[in-house]
Amino acid sequence: MVKFTMSKGRYTYTHDQKYPCENVDIHHIILKSGRANYVFVYTSAVLVLASALYLYILGEKSISIVYYSLLFDIFLVKLLLRKPVKKESVVIMPAFGVQLETHYMSGKIVRCFVPIDKILKPVLVECVTPVTCYWTLSLMIRGESEMVLVFKSLHPPVKMLVHVWKALCAATDIKEEALNTCTTNN
Repeated sequence: MVKFTMSKGRYTYTHDQKYPCENVDIHHIILKSGRANYVFVYTSAVLVLASALYLYILGEKSISIVYYSLLFDIFLVKLLLRKPVKKESVVIMPAFGVQLETHYMSGKIVRCFVPIDKILKPVLVECVTPVTCYWTLSLMIRGESEMVLVFKSLHPPVKMLVHVWKALCAATDIKEEALNTCTTNN
């Protein structure tokens, strides 16, 4: 079993090759646990509820302020902690295709399979928004007008994406010349 791991910032990249005889590559991008986010959200919710109770007791106002603050707390917790992603994985099976997996904190796993003969080319794309700039890995699919994002929720650094990109290029039989031209452009 071959295993390679690297960490940078909030992300950890792991490359597993559990079955070398079957030539299956598994690449994981794992989000480091953000316990600070949970502590902040729950502390804020408790403070809002405590403030509402204090205003109710001090001002002898209606109990409705407590109910509204409780509803606001529930909304706040749901909004900030909705569908947190634990990790995203790419399972490359050169004979069959690529399976993209998103693992959520709740235990739910969403999988998408792309047959190898439909993949034209894996590409690294720089995405620029008014607020930030990040790299993403996409698959150009034969007969489709839109590319398939490999990592839909996480935005790992390009240093980690290059390992997955090279493995996808090797699995889709992109020639070495194409790899060299793509690498020099990045």
